[in-house]
Order: sequence, then structure tokens, then C-alpha cells
Amino acid sequence: MAGAIGYLGPKGTFTKIAVDSMFNGEVKKSYKTIPECVDAIQDEEVEYAVLPLENTIEGTVNITLDYLIQAKEVKIVSEVIVPIRQHLMVHKDNVKSWKELDVVYSHAHAIAQCHTFLHDEFKNVEPQTMTSTGAAAEFVSKHPELNIGAIANHLAAEAYELAIVKKDIHDFSNNHTRFVVLHKKDIPLTSTRLEAKGNKTTLIITLPSDNPGTLHQVLAAFAWRKLNLSKIESRPMKTGLGNYYFLIDIEAKMDDILIPNAIAEMESLGCQVSVLGSYPYYLYNGNGVTLTV
Repeated sequence: MAGAIGYLGPKGTFTKIAVDSMFNGEVKKSYKTIPECVDAIQDEEVEYAVLPLENTIEGTVNITLDYLIQAKEVKIVSEVIVPIRQHLMVHKDNVKSWKELDVVYSHAHAIAQCHTFLHDEFKNVEPQTMTSTGAAAEFVSKHPELNIGAIANHLAAEAYELAIVKKDIHDFSNNHTRFVVLHKKDIPLTSTRLEAKGNKTTLIITLPSDNPGTLHQVLAAFAWRKLNLSKIESRPMKTGLGNYYFLIDIEAKMDDILIPNAIAEMESLGCQVSVLGSYPYYLYNGNGVTLTV
């Protein structure tokens, strides 16, 4: 679908907030899982796709990163950072009995972000995971006969006509999620609803197996060029124990000299280096943009 934007749905997810903050009147198509969303952009069902990559509390969304590593032709072309506010919501028929909920549903990350609240309020209730916070809210909306609740955002409560019975139940107030905008042909966004705050370049590096000290030499290639790294993380290559990719975020846009020469230096050490993207990043503060359900 030319010009369509794919995202991890359904409606009412934090990913949908990220989509609405970046895009205007484009067609927005939701997918149930991250793999389905990556497949959609590879198969050109959508032009861009938006997926969560990292959360302040829970760290990297590993399935997103793993699929990005595998889908070599798909590149990151933008990033937006969204504040995360989690609320407990129930069907409007069950507002009076919310303190006696039998089950609380949400995405695994959202449940982890609200651990203290759940422990204090529902010690004997085992939270159940779903594919997204929006899916949890949708399930609760369809089952008024059950005394159940969902952890999700305000958009989900509006979209599925649920009642928020407890606001801001997340454990930490400074909670944000990085969402990446993907494109198959590495075509950058020509316009967005937000103002860019800076640029990043993301690399995936595979070290040679028989060269001790290579990681130190890799980091030195950035250090002496004064290239600031905002993230370094290892991910298993799934080829055997001890085999890892290294994900590195550089706080700079791809240029003609510094980053290419750093890559050449790493390749001379026997490393394999691929560029996941060089892109602007944006901050969405929850104000100034009208979000649609």
C-alpha cells in the first residue's frame, strides 16, 4: 500500500502514539506482532514501519533488534522518543469492583514497568501478557462479563471506551521508549510533525573469533576520532554460545570521513560492519500534536 505506515497495533498502543506524532494524514495500518510489521515493509505492503526499540526501564526490545539484523535491506530512517504513562483501566460496567480484579492484562514490558503497583494492589493476581497494551485494552472491552483490567495508555482507554481507575501506575516517572521508523530503501522522511533534536548512526559489528582484544580496538577507533557513543550492546548471533553481534549508536550523522574511516579501520581488524541507519531523532513531549484513535 503506497504511502501507508505500518505499526505494532492494534489502535491504542504506544506505537500508535509514536506514529501519530511523526505522521500526518497518511494511511496507518496496524499489525499484531513485530515480525508481521517487519515482513510488511519487506514485502512493500507499507512504505514505512514504526516499531519500539528500547525502553528506559526494560531496555532493548530484543525481537525488534533481532529482526532488524536479519532484514538487512530494511534501514532506520528516523527515531522518536515518547514518554510512557501507564494506567489501569476496566470496562465501565466494572468500575466499582476494580480492586477485586481476577486478572490484569498487558504487554510484558508494561507489566514489568508497573511491578510495584501490581504487587501492592493485586498480590494474589497473576498478570497475563498479551501482544500489546492495545490488545489488552481491546480484550477487556469485549468481555464486560469478566472482572478484569488492562494496563495501557490514555489513547487505549478512549479507543475502547474503558474507564481509567488508577492513573500513572508505572514505577518510575522518567520512563520513555525509543521508536524507530523503518524504510526498505533507506529513503529519509522529507517532513515530520516534530523538530529534530540531533542525529544518530547505528552500526552492527561482528568481531573476528580468533583475535583477542578486538573489542578494545573497535572502541578505540571511535575514541580517538572523538565520536561519542550513546549505546553499545551485545546480542547473540544464534550460531553458538559466545558468538555475538555488537550494536553501537554513534551520536553523529554519517559523514564522508570520520565514520567511514572508523568502519574501514574496524574492517581491517577482521570485523564485519553493517549500517542499520543514519537518521535524525525527535522528542515527543505529549503536547502540541493531536493524536487520532
